Amino acid sequence: MQFYYGGQMPLRVLDEAEFWKEQEAEHTVVMRELVTDLEEKYVKALKHWEEVLNTTHQHVKRFIESVVRSNKHISPALYQQVLDLVSFCLQESQAFIQFCRQVKTESTVVSGNHTAKVVVDHIVDESEYFTGIAQTILYEQY
Repeated sequence: MQFYYGGQMPLRVLDEAEFWKEQEAEHTVVMRELVTDLEEKYVKALKHWEEVLNTTHQHVKRFIESVVRSNKHISPALYQQVLDLVSFCLQESQAFIQFCRQVKTESTVVSGNHTAKVVVDHIVDESEYFTGIAQTILYEQY
């Protein structure tokens, strides 16, 4: 993400959050479909993560609509709510990363499947990319 957006920054960071929350939700499906014999507890957890991430994705989309409708006059309260939402998205992504790492190391099926481990590593890398963006935005603001 480029940081020369100035007054458009809230919209730009929300665009990033919207994209990555959708990606993370899709990644839960990728993991379930790639590892067809995945242990049931991980299948259930991935389905739950999919629901949670889709909910966050929808919440971010609503904030994008609010920012767009503000006609470039973002109130301090809305700006703070955007930062709070980005903080939440960051924490959620960090928890999702931790879960993915747990699946990689604790699932007998995944730990014995080189392709699955590579895919999980890629999923983690992508979520870490978003966490880097979110941290940069948040640390610049505080």
